[in-house]
Amino acid sequence: MADSSNPFFSPSTLPYQLPPFADIRDEHYRPAFERGFAEQLAEVEAITANPEAPTFENTMIALERSGQTLQRVAEVFFNKSSSDSTDFTNALEEEMAPRLAAHQDAIRLNPDLYRRIDDLYGRRDELGLDAESRYLIERYRTEFTLAGAGLSDDDKARLREYNQRLSTLTTRFEKNLLADTNELAVVFDSAEELAGLGPGELSAAAEAARERGLDGKYVVTLVLPTGHPWLATLTDRSVRERIMTASRARGIRGGDNDNRPLVLEITRLRAERARLLGFDTHAAFVTADETARTPQAVADMLGRLAPPAARNARAEQADLSEQLDTAGGSATVEAWDWAYLAGKVRAAKYDVDLAAMRPYFEAERVLRDGVFYAATRLYGITFEERTDLVAYHPEARVFEVRNEDGSALGLYILDLYTRDSKRGGAWMNPLVAQSDLLGTPTVVVNNLNVPKPAPGSPTLLTYDETNTLFHEFGHALHGLFARVTYPKFAGTNVFRDFVEFPSQVNEMWMLWPEIVEHYAVHHETGERMPQELIDRLHASESFNEGFATSEYLAAALLDQAWHSITADDTVADVAAFEADALAAVGLDNPAVPPRYASTYFAHTFSGGYDAGYYSYIWSEVLDADTVEWFKENGGLTRENGDRFRRRLLGVGGAKDPLEAYRDFRGRDAVIEPLLKRRGLDG
Repeated sequence: MADSSNPFFSPSTLPYQLPPFADIRDEHYRPAFERGFAEQLAEVEAITANPEAPTFENTMIALERSGQTLQRVAEVFFNKSSSDSTDFTNALEEEMAPRLAAHQDAIRLNPDLYRRIDDLYGRRDELGLDAESRYLIERYRTEFTLAGAGLSDDDKARLREYNQRLSTLTTRFEKNLLADTNELAVVFDSAEELAGLGPGELSAAAEAARERGLDGKYVVTLVLPTGHPWLATLTDRSVRERIMTASRARGIRGGDNDNRPLVLEITRLRAERARLLGFDTHAAFVTADETARTPQAVADMLGRLAPPAARNARAEQADLSEQLDTAGGSATVEAWDWAYLAGKVRAAKYDVDLAAMRPYFEAERVLRDGVFYAATRLYGITFEERTDLVAYHPEARVFEVRNEDGSALGLYILDLYTRDSKRGGAWMNPLVAQSDLLGTPTVVVNNLNVPKPAPGSPTLLTYDETNTLFHEFGHALHGLFARVTYPKFAGTNVFRDFVEFPSQVNEMWMLWPEIVEHYAVHHETGERMPQELIDRLHASESFNEGFATSEYLAAALLDQAWHSITADDTVADVAAFEADALAAVGLDNPAVPPRYASTYFAHTFSGGYDAGYYSYIWSEVLDADTVEWFKENGGLTRENGDRFRRRLLGVGGAKDPLEAYRDFRGRDAVIEPLLKRRGLDG
């Protein structure tokens, strides 16, 4: 294919090197992958064939410059396969996943390249490097060593087999989950069955049915977590049970989409690979290169939190039982009752009805007058929608982001709505990653899964969806603000158990007085959300945290349990393993199921959080401590924003994250603010 005919063969000429989505066709992807693989291997071969002694320039700089074609196609393709998949992308991803794993192994397991990096590592004190360049050598040497660069040839061959097979299995897990999630969407015949939903939610359910050719019916599409947000308002208990049952059935019904065999094979192969690499378990392998360092450190923290969380959940359950008795029917609180009854208890205790807040969370106002406005107040940046720039899907919107002085910062793309072709959850990823070395700017994407109402109806976000938008935008800011020399450190390329920290911090602005009063406006009356409602909401912040913490910890500990098995252990029954793992930590309450069960636990079996789902609460220690810092230092000020941007967000991955945190905070984080936030301080 001629260079001019494939958009991936050269950098985009669009603003900020935005990929030319209007020109990209399915037939462009495979040739670009093929060329990308060949180019980078040739570039690495040129490094190792260089007869000169290793230098930072002829080894590290050359390695950082390699693979640009592959990077361009991979960023675009994997974003599309996650947010707008087709039969073509599904098939190509299954084909390319093992090939990409093999390609990465060809580089990381290259003995000549490893020797050059190791030589530079041994002489790093003599090279006169700046801090980022020195850190680059250290990171490559650590990652190559952990990846198996020092193994024998026979062991490397086995390792390649493990990596390629695992890439195939995790890709298949994601495809099975998407297919089963779509198949298990719950169909209802009438709006009366969905009593409790607002007009916007009913409109979204009707639109989902229409898109499936079920005009006149209503479809409740499933979300990634166990609990659907609409369970909080649906009044018919049997309807809530149908939705919860469908959610929990994903991946366990047999047939082509059964994920149980994949879970067993993935965890077995990960354990065998860990032993080959010199670790007892996959958890030990993963945490060795995270801030936690050991599974025991993770276990100590989660073990400290689990007992009080379970205790608080039981106390909350007793309150819910009283509401269930009042409402009639069985006195046993089931998983599908919790959100609905918790809403009743919250209303009785605090006079707070989260569902009644939806009219104040119209999506466009939340975005422009909330999320963007907070970023402008804190960092001075501005946003302008670029309708002249085409994104990868008609619903994805492109915004140009500039610094206060008008200088260019990057592009931000928001893809808000759910669709059958989009995987569940919410996430951020780069399309173009900033690097001074390569002269590349920044383009980042946020994907959410908000049900889309019928044309002409407003998009009203739930409280949780509003919080999620602020959260994911925190990731986007991390990607936009990072200013690094080397591509390896671009954006959110930090340790997995640190990456959630900036996004969690950004959640604080959702209810910050100057922000919430600016965007929380009733979409019909124009009235601002009453301050007394916000005050009551703050007063209820620790309400239901026993449940929230327990369901999260159940998933985090389940992830750790799966990845704490050794290569000699035999697991044959997914459900039995889950039950035993939850019972062992006292989180086996049927009314509080894990946020994700194994067969739809995308984070750990297809999303890169394997043995790392603990990262959310691990990062939340830093987040809660940072919120205290902002409160102690005047809150939403440009001075505070500039400090946080310069010392943390702007660093990207170019510095040890805990060192960057100490530079920002003046000390290490303490856990007490987290315990207080979650009601675990006794």
